[in-house]
Amino acid sequence: MHKLTLLPRSRRGQRRAVQAVMLGFVFALAPSTWMHAVADSRVRTVADVPAQDVAVVFGAGLWKGRPTPYLAHRLDTAAELYRTGKVKVVLVTGDNSRAEYDEPDAMRSYLTERGVPDGRIVSDYAGFDTWDSCVRAKKIFGVDRAVLVTQGFHIERAIALCAAAGVESYGVGVAEPLDATWYYGGTREMFAAGKAALDAAFEPDPHFLGRQEPGVTKALASATGP
Repeated sequence: MHKLTLLPRSRRGQRRAVQAVMLGFVFALAPSTWMHAVADSRVRTVADVPAQDVAVVFGAGLWKGRPTPYLAHRLDTAAELYRTGKVKVVLVTGDNSRAEYDEPDAMRSYLTERGVPDGRIVSDYAGFDTWDSCVRAKKIFGVDRAVLVTQGFHIERAIALCAAAGVESYGVGVAEPLDATWYYGGTREMFAAGKAALDAAFEPDPHFLGRQEPGVTKALASATGP
């Protein structure tokens, strides 16, 4: 009976197999390395993030029409950025692909309940993923610079993708307890990094682009007007 072997028998073949495995690891880690290189110096706290006109808050799901705890924590951070004068306008970007599911309006309601004026909140109803939100912030809403708000495990990807979309940004990573949701999010990021690298390289159009909207410009005008 012949033994089943996973490695080639020749030394040259074994060396090539090991090289192939190492190359695979390099390719697997490259997207995460790229994101860290782009974003590392731009991850800040609410206290030390440079002031910008606009904060961008990414959607993170609803539960019975209200923000999930993770999304609520993002919105709490955005409200603090507004109260402390670090931002003037909050762009909430999320999924409204179904009539019964409206992330941006739920996000707006949560922010107004916490003292952010309705006129300083702008809604992006087609932020179906991070790349779409970054591209639409730039092309639809005219955002050139922003503070991005999301959880710590997602913030580097958000900064890197917004940079690829033409939005210069700093990010505030919202801290969370190391629960099952956090571990799920961190694991998901390892797989999302590959898609992020492809999005940055090929710059696909979002699922829905549409025409330019003046919401951010108008909100900023009201913030700086007499």
